[in-house]
Amino acid sequence: MNKPDARPLLLLNPGPVTLSARVRAAMGGPDLCHREPEFADLQRAIRGRLLQVYGLDPRRYAAILMTGSGTSAMEAMIASLGPANSRMLVIENGVYGERLSKIAAIHGMSSVPMTLKWGEAIDNARLRALLDEHQDVSHLAMVHHETTTGRLNAIDPIARLCAERRVTLLLDAVSSFGAEELDFPGWGIAACAATSNKCLHGVPGTSFVIARRDALGDDAPQRTLYLDLATYCREQDNDGTPFTQSVQSFYALAEALEEFEEQGGWRARHARYEALAEQVRSGLLALGIRPLLPEGASSVVLNAYHLPANVSYERLHDHLKAHGFVIYSGQGSYAKSIFRISTMGEITAEDTQRLLSAIAALLR
Repeated sequence: MNKPDARPLLLLNPGPVTLSARVRAAMGGPDLCHREPEFADLQRAIRGRLLQVYGLDPRRYAAILMTGSGTSAMEAMIASLGPANSRMLVIENGVYGERLSKIAAIHGMSSVPMTLKWGEAIDNARLRALLDEHQDVSHLAMVHHETTTGRLNAIDPIARLCAERRVTLLLDAVSSFGAEELDFPGWGIAACAATSNKCLHGVPGTSFVIARRDALGDDAPQRTLYLDLATYCREQDNDGTPFTQSVQSFYALAEALEEFEEQGGWRARHARYEALAEQVRSGLLALGIRPLLPEGASSVVLNAYHLPANVSYERLHDHLKAHGFVIYSGQGSYAKSIFRISTMGEITAEDTQRLLSAIAALLR
């Protein structure tokens, strides 16, 4: 058994992330009742800062906060804004696209799946043909960054199709919000689901939906009590909250957003991730470890790699954990053939070099 590294574990999984010292310290803020004005101030500040990430006008858009994981934001978005009397087309090229379809089915929505192989690029000609075939499609739901494989799905051509067909675009941006481009007005995004504990470097427990206010109209069906976005938005606009929120994770998110702004916003975070991801990619290629997807197909947030010959994921994971790193396995049919590395969180170039040295030592 390798001697454990004395340093704290660095998380190279796609959330939760390794925290900065100041974000971790923020969770030690005073005990606070969610019905007091101090909490209202905290909530208002977070909502404003979330809109500032992509420069959104608060008169047109609302940041809607809830306690839960990223999946709770996905479900709130689909349940609150999905079609009542028409159909929704769901693009599936990984676990999380398939999860959108499951959410729609659970809430009784009629949907049309566009099913691709995991990691496959979206065929826009095929998408156009599906929309031609199903004229009753009024909504399209898809994942921006599909962490199953690291694929960053191209939104722009799909957004143009949606605008042409007057189809409402709902986006899962859980693992891209804060590090990849999101052109809300240009792409006509009606809503996107996201979370605090990925590219924003907060802690698990708070998720959110950024929605156009005109998408939260009175005609939206209420399919759920706890996850109804219109209820949250109405209460939060009045400095309230419909249910108890995770106060300590709010503290952490507020601090993480302040840190995010100081470091230069999403473009700076994109550049930081990109440099670290390229360092890992080139280092692994030098060791004979190939990426799953071609260059340029992955997000800067996470890349997937083929396991080295004769090295199981369990062996690689345990070796790296003993050296201070936590990586992520593949899912489903990829469970025995790939591993995934994310460069989110408080990670440095020195850390990634130590990672590469640890992998090289195993291969030797």
